[in-house]
Amino acid sequence: MTAVDRCSDQTRAWVCEAVRLIEADANRSADTHLLQFPLPVDRGVRLYLKDESTHPTGSLKHRLARSLFLYALCNGWIVQGTPVIEASSGSTAVSEAYFARMLGLPFIAVMPRTTSPEKVELIERQGGRCHFVDEPGRIYAESHRLAAELDGHFMDQFTHAERATDWRGNNNIAESVFDQMAKEPHPVPEWVVVGAGTGGTSATIGRYIRYRKLATRLAVVDPENSVFFDAWRDAQPELTGARGSRIEGIGRPRVEPSFLGEVIDRMIKVPDAASIAVIRRVERLLGRRVGGSTGTNLWGAFQIVAELAAAGVSGSVVTLLCDGGERYGHTYYDDAWQAAQGIDPAPYDRVLDTFLTTGEWA
Repeated sequence: MTAVDRCSDQTRAWVCEAVRLIEADANRSADTHLLQFPLPVDRGVRLYLKDESTHPTGSLKHRLARSLFLYALCNGWIVQGTPVIEASSGSTAVSEAYFARMLGLPFIAVMPRTTSPEKVELIERQGGRCHFVDEPGRIYAESHRLAAELDGHFMDQFTHAERATDWRGNNNIAESVFDQMAKEPHPVPEWVVVGAGTGGTSATIGRYIRYRKLATRLAVVDPENSVFFDAWRDAQPELTGARGSRIEGIGRPRVEPSFLGEVIDRMIKVPDAASIAVIRRVERLLGRRVGGSTGTNLWGAFQIVAELAAAGVSGSVVTLLCDGGERYGHTYYDDAWQAAQGIDPAPYDRVLDTFLTTGEWA
């Protein structure tokens, strides 16, 4: 009889230590805050923001990166010295670079050349290297090419996001939200509102809601130039688009494998100018800057809050503060960039004025 050992004791010991390091990092981190958004309470609907910007790497993607590394380690895809490659417009790469440095692994982020300079700096600060492509749709093929050339592992967040996260619990974002809502006046939200980049967050929350037999419904907001909304509305999962989203972190030119449309109750298309109008307004209301995807989330959440109030429904709505606005000083918070993009937030400012003063949605 012939026996073959594929994994040496040294390799297994390194993987065990890598998993321990990641779990120890999570154990040192407190859960992120759930903030109540400042809306008049007499409207009967309370709005909450799950502030994911307080993770060590500053965004919602910290949870995903942790899950992806554990998934790859436990599948035997990453061992000592394995170069890690990811296709990312920024925040996932920042978080993956953090974990790669923790484990002593080289990390390369494949990203569109238009990615904000702030995010590039954050990736490089974590020890990662940025590899740029001129056509956003080429990030997948280029990531596969680099992984093959370097004998590395392409993490592929867009395929593995929905399966790397334990959607039944294990302190995923859904479990965290519902645990934190437990003592609120309306502990089971009427709606949870999120965006979709990989689709992993909406898949996790949608599955968790069903698994826990909750009445909560899930709404997904989608920015301009993303195909998720049209593909979901028309049941055309093969739909593709010509360009990527200007709202970094969400929106895709194709329907990603991790996007599970069947767990979504409603989708809302959000103009980019509306997202930017919201974040400029939020800066004044909260005294802090938030990223563009948070603006997209809030535009959809405001609409749903207004609809519930108009229908006389008392309840709660939860959405996500995905990352901080300090990453977008040269884009969303730059008037020159806004003008060059042909973005006019004025019409959406008027909608916000009406909503914030009267509760009505124009």
